[in-house]
Amino acid sequence: MKIHFGRLADGGTKSAVKNLIGRFFPGSRMEFRDSTVVVTDCRPETAADFVPAAEALTGVSWVEMELREECPLAVAAKKKFRLFDFSRGPVFIGGPCSVENEEKYLADAQALKTAGVHALRAALFKPRSSPYAFQGIGFEGVSIIKKAKEITGLPLVTEVTDPRQIEKMPDVTDVLQIGARNMRAYELLKEAGRSKMPVLLKRTARATLREWLLSAEYLLKYGSTDLILCERGDGIGSEFPVNLDMMRSAMKATGLPVFADPCHSAEGAAAATDAAVNALAVGADGLLIEAEIDPHKAKTDGRHTMTVQSIAALIKKRSS
Repeated sequence: MKIHFGRLADGGTKSAVKNLIGRFFPGSRMEFRDSTVVVTDCRPETAADFVPAAEALTGVSWVEMELREECPLAVAAKKKFRLFDFSRGPVFIGGPCSVENEEKYLADAQALKTAGVHALRAALFKPRSSPYAFQGIGFEGVSIIKKAKEITGLPLVTEVTDPRQIEKMPDVTDVLQIGARNMRAYELLKEAGRSKMPVLLKRTARATLREWLLSAEYLLKYGSTDLILCERGDGIGSEFPVNLDMMRSAMKATGLPVFADPCHSAEGAAAATDAAVNALAVGADGLLIEAEIDPHKAKTDGRHTMTVQSIAALIKKRSS
């Protein structure tokens, strides 16, 4: 940790900083330089409260913390996930944007199983910008996704949007998805962590690596032991559907598995396919793909949903 001094810093400022460091981090080492003080051995559990206290002192410009100090659990995490074997290559999770009805979803699930996916998207709840838009079929779809799992033998990935949904999920799905809109929904993150269920955490549009890993830290602190980070781009209209630099940074900063969602920030299915290829090229551990038999009939996100044939070709190419 580094505390940077501004032009108003004087001997009194440095003395106040020294006392504050001693109060928050007793026994830590501090080295004063011309315009900074470097602190080592500072405990992560008190560092978060130290920062605003230090920055409130006259003469302190800002406090700089390393990711390992802010997100120690995320930085130290290893690449493991009890449902997937990453040593065998990238993992493909596929399925429609949302479960609409039994006939359609079961047909898509069987086709995707044949295509070679390792898990199914099983979206029952859909957070939407408009309150009038289709919100998903909710718990009415539980019997549908359970039947899909019985037929295909594939694990299910289901987005949760409310902490109250989580207690019902262990008997329904295999992986909780925290969508981009809820990356900063901290009570939801706490409850997902407490559930001890595997979690896939998406990065919200334009969030920094620090913000993304802090959300991961919530999950890990509250009990998650199986966690995937999923990059989903910065929104339609951004330069690239998947932020490859963000993926590289995440893979460098932590040992957690890093996936990509190539669809949600893509202008269309062709762009989504290109984004999927690019994500795999930089070393993605897997892909979370919107895919179904006939995207043109989808109630949501049909424009950038890939066909089953497209995801099958992607999997085949990667396997060859």
